[in-house]
Amino acid sequence: MAPITYDMEVTSSIPPAKMFKAFVLDGDTLIPKVLPQAIKSVETLQGDGGAGTIKLTTFGEGSKHKCVKHKVDAVDKENFTYSYSIIEGDALDGFESISYHIKIVPSPDGGSICKNRSIYCPKGDNKVTEEEIKSGKDKASSIFKAVEAYLLANPDC
Repeated sequence: MAPITYDMEVTSSIPPAKMFKAFVLDGDTLIPKVLPQAIKSVETLQGDGGAGTIKLTTFGEGSKHKCVKHKVDAVDKENFTYSYSIIEGDALDGFESISYHIKIVPSPDGGSICKNRSIYCPKGDNKVTEEEIKSGKDKASSIFKAVEAYLLANPDC
C-alpha cells in the first residue's frame, strides 16, 4: 500500500526561534511538564539529541499507546526543522514505518507557524481512517498549543 501523508499547520504568537527551542530542543523535559496526561516522559537512550539519537517516549495514562522509540533523523537549529521516525513500539502495529517532519516558520504577525508532515507506510492492506488522522492532528495541535500557553505564562523561558 502507498504511503499516507498528511500535513497540518498550527499558528502561534510566539516567534519561531523561541517556539523551536521550547517545542523541539527543550521538548523532552517541557512537554511532560506541561502535558503529563499526554506524555509521561521522554528519555534519551543513545546520542546527544542530534541525528541518530534514539529516544523512548512513554505516554500518559489512558493513551492508546504505551510507549515508542524514535530515531532523530535531522535537526536544523538555524532553519527550525526537526525530523524523526518511530522505530519501535505499539504505534507501529500495522505499519512499516511512521515519520514526522516539523518546520517552524515566521508568520506575518511576528509569531510562527508550525508545519507538520506525517508519513505513514502501512503494512499490507492496513488503512489509516479519517478518524485516526483527525485524532493525530488534534493531539499534535494540543501539544503545540500547551507549549505556547506555557511560554505565554512564563515569558522569561
